[in-house]
Amino acid sequence: MHPADEPELRSVTCAHPGGLHRLAYWQWGEADNPSVVMCVHGLTRSGRDFDVLARRLAAKHRVVCPDMIGRGASDRVAEPALYQVPQYVADCVTLVARLDVPAVAWVGTSMGGLIGMALAAFDGAPISRLLLNDVGPMLSLEGLSRIRDYVGADPVFASFEEGEAAVRRLAADFGPLTDAQWRVLTQHTVVQRDGAWRLHYDPRIAEPFRTMPREAPDLWPLYDRIACPTWVVRGARSDLLSDAVAGEMTRRGPRAHRVDVAGVGHAPTFIPDDQIEIVEAFLEA
Repeated sequence: MHPADEPELRSVTCAHPGGLHRLAYWQWGEADNPSVVMCVHGLTRSGRDFDVLARRLAAKHRVVCPDMIGRGASDRVAEPALYQVPQYVADCVTLVARLDVPAVAWVGTSMGGLIGMALAAFDGAPISRLLLNDVGPMLSLEGLSRIRDYVGADPVFASFEEGEAAVRRLAADFGPLTDAQWRVLTQHTVVQRDGAWRLHYDPRIAEPFRTMPREAPDLWPLYDRIACPTWVVRGARSDLLSDAVAGEMTRRGPRAHRVDVAGVGHAPTFIPDDQIEIVEAFLEA
């Protein structure tokens, strides 16, 4: 049995047009526990963002936190066009099959929520319940523009501390966090690579994102197909998921249960106790 306070790094081989790649994932809890919670990160983040949440949930659940391709311990791919939701969905279908369970509870932050929403819209989707963290079927142009402005940069830092300071500036919308909580969000984000301190992800993940139309796509047809119980968690100061869209999500499609997190923008981290309790309530509902 793996120690409860640290995850086990595993991987699964996935297919893409013309080749194969390795998807890494971090697993917490008993490996044979059929109650699986899949936690999927945002655009520039990794599965290790969920360490605090996963450690708490692991007493009751097997918690699986993938590094989507191009991030963390997963492979980088030669063709940047693969860094898009369709490939991420295919990879997650392969991962769920590897876990050998009929369905998982899905906790998706930002991009991870879009992946979950796309997957949950399929007939026979292996998602028993869905939590969308600060993301929905319509995204604000203001938030998308902010993300476009920084994603894909490949800064080199003189030290880990310099990198941590940069992460704190870029992620200020995560809300008030302690120094220890910021360290959780930084220690796997700023890493030594090629003899220098850099961000963990392939800068080319930005290429498909930057070539998207300036007008945000309308994903309401996907959302309206979702049949599983759904929650939407919104940072009260979010610039990506508007109050109006979050409200509409409670009235159509799966009629999501809504929770707002005060003092936070994009996006709640599920590190503070009160935010972890939201996820616990979602799983127990």
